[in-house]
Amino acid sequence: MKELLDNLVKKYETKNFILSDPIKFPHRYKTKEDVEISAFISSLFAFGKREMFIKKLEYIFSLFNSPFELIENYKKNNLDDFVYRFIKAPDLIELLRLLNKLYILDKSSLEELFYEKENRFLRAIDYFYKNSTCANNKGFCFLFAHPKNKSALKRINMFLRWMVRNGEVDLGIWKNIKKDELLIPLDTHVAAISREFNLLKRKQNDFRAVIELTEKLKSFDEKDPIKYDFALFGLGIERQNPDFLSQI
Repeated sequence: MKELLDNLVKKYETKNFILSDPIKFPHRYKTKEDVEISAFISSLFAFGKREMFIKKLEYIFSLFNSPFELIENYKKNNLDDFVYRFIKAPDLIELLRLLNKLYILDKSSLEELFYEKENRFLRAIDYFYKNSTCANNKGFCFLFAHPKNKSALKRINMFLRWMVRNGEVDLGIWKNIKKDELLIPLDTHVAAISREFNLLKRKQNDFRAVIELTEKLKSFDEKDPIKYDFALFGLGIERQNPDFLSQI
């Protein structure tokens, strides 16, 4: 199994993967703040049809020259008509306002927010809930799925993978979190393939399944278990779309 997964990682973890993946947005920028901010926003909106959320992200990042300018000038953004599924303009504007608070008012960063290993997810996500004026909005709650609701936290774990791992695809700009602290970004494709390969027994796609699968992957590579996200996700997507490799 390890040999199969390692070969699948080599197959999918290539620079071409970036072209059709939301990670392409942070790859456009150079400064640490711009990379973090664009990666965070991109990961939160990575749900639904890929071509649709890519289009919405293109629009968001077109408003200013850099993601830092985007949050710095969030009151001047032309976002009143923004809609993506159940994410409405007030939800996006609130996200930008909270990032403005974190970086400009608090003089902090996303890396500092996620740094603490104990209660990492609760501490980070609670920052946005506790400082939000629309924490009860359906759209805002979806953007920040809370661990207490047994969410698999797929998009947050994907964001952390981008920030911590390095390689052909991931950015690896955070040095204070180790790769063996990461958790698998569990989506339907990863979960289905994992069960097919008998890597995951739990039936629900929740946080307990994330822990179970991550621990199993550590038996193949204890220092960098989340590299297998490429193998499981790539194979799952290619099963549905045989032209996947030609599109990346």
